[in-house]
Amino acid sequence: MDKIINSRLSVSSRTTTQKALRLNLDEKKYGTIVEIGAGQEVARHFFLAGAAAGTIAKTMSAYDMKFSDAIYGVQEDRRYVSKGRVEAMMEQEFDLVVDRVGETRSKSSRYFSYAATVAAKSFNRKNECHAWCGVRVQMYPGAKPSTITVHVRMLDDNAEAQQQALGVLGVNLIYGAYHYFENPKQIIDSLTDGMKANRIEIDSINFEGPYFEDADNRIKNIHLIRSWKTRAVMFKPDGSVGIPAEMLYKKNILTIRGSFRPVTNLNVDMIEQGQNSFSELPGVNPSNTIAIAEISLNDAHGNDAKVPESDIVARVQLLNSLGYNVMVSDYTRYFSLRAYFRQFTQLQIGIVMGMVNVKQIFDEKFYRGVEGGILEGFGKLFPDNTRIFIYPEMNEDGQLTEFTDVKVPDHLRFLYRHLLENGFLHGIECSDPKLFNIYSREILKQISSGQGDWQKDLPVGVAEEIIKNKFFGHRG
Repeated sequence: MDKIINSRLSVSSRTTTQKALRLNLDEKKYGTIVEIGAGQEVARHFFLAGAAAGTIAKTMSAYDMKFSDAIYGVQEDRRYVSKGRVEAMMEQEFDLVVDRVGETRSKSSRYFSYAATVAAKSFNRKNECHAWCGVRVQMYPGAKPSTITVHVRMLDDNAEAQQQALGVLGVNLIYGAYHYFENPKQIIDSLTDGMKANRIEIDSINFEGPYFEDADNRIKNIHLIRSWKTRAVMFKPDGSVGIPAEMLYKKNILTIRGSFRPVTNLNVDMIEQGQNSFSELPGVNPSNTIAIAEISLNDAHGNDAKVPESDIVARVQLLNSLGYNVMVSDYTRYFSLRAYFRQFTQLQIGIVMGMVNVKQIFDEKFYRGVEGGILEGFGKLFPDNTRIFIYPEMNEDGQLTEFTDVKVPDHLRFLYRHLLENGFLHGIECSDPKLFNIYSREILKQISSGQGDWQKDLPVGVAEEIIKNKFFGHRG
């Protein structure tokens, strides 16, 4: 047993150089490395490790746009740092290496192509620093290739450090594709091996091909959060993984946090009423605005901290079926969520809340660990173009109470008045008071027991999805 444990430790703790050398010494693995925009950092690791001639057929860096277009074609979006471009690079280079040496090398060879297209920090400019990286690889001799593609944000403040981080990532990606392909989560966990924290953020990953047929990319992207590779991942209405920087760039953002387990007619009314009020703000129109349903894996109640990723995916799928964009994050406090959005836009941010959430943000216990307490929290939440849209609630007497009726501790009442009088808090309406009779916990009990008329409380089509996929323990 001790030998097994030690063996596992030695594999997981291999340095970047050791990984590169192990690949170089394996005569069955052979391929190309092409990198555009951040030097030849991945290739450099293989050459420095020694014996690279056994692994590397070619390295290349087509920096000039005309050269790059001539080799890889022009993608539909005409962008050079894009998923389309890195996929074209991988496909072209993989086909080349197989065509040119496939007949002369050993039949046991397993070919690969690694590609990266990068926008590193430019001299004297504030540009988005990100990269698309991918590896196309044969898992066994003669197999159709499998592909792993990642989107990376570089967080170092200089180009040299960014290049170095991408070099380590690239070696880890190639190594993981060959040695951990039976466990995609282990590939994800290994991507930052040999790298200090907070140097890169991986906010999207995609697995395709043999051995990955059963890999649900939505589950794998949620694992990016739980493995500390990113704080948030996004899903488009068609269920595909989105890139936050692309989806949120220069957009007005309206978001609502919820468990959505499952999404109910009450949730939908909150979103729609919030959209109606948000659209009245200056500069907000459908063409420059995105609405997002957010699921926090680290909410104040800890409800989703250990929930299986398949359960989160079920909620994402139901929200997507209604046409919503979905974000899954590990943010607890709303000011952290707002700060995340501010990385990508300076336009309006709206947050839809229920009355219970408003009471929560006025609870000073909510700010434990924040040096400036509740004042720092509000200072970070409302510095510019950020507003809260508050949905009413039904009290014990059956009467609607609105945002102006919120009871806060006496010593915070003037802070609440300040937010009211300066337009940081807005009330939104409820379209039907009967919606307040919808309780997600009761619906979940009815779903798992197969009893009750829970379908009537869900949006059109959602109940059918739950039944078809047996979500939330539905037994039929």
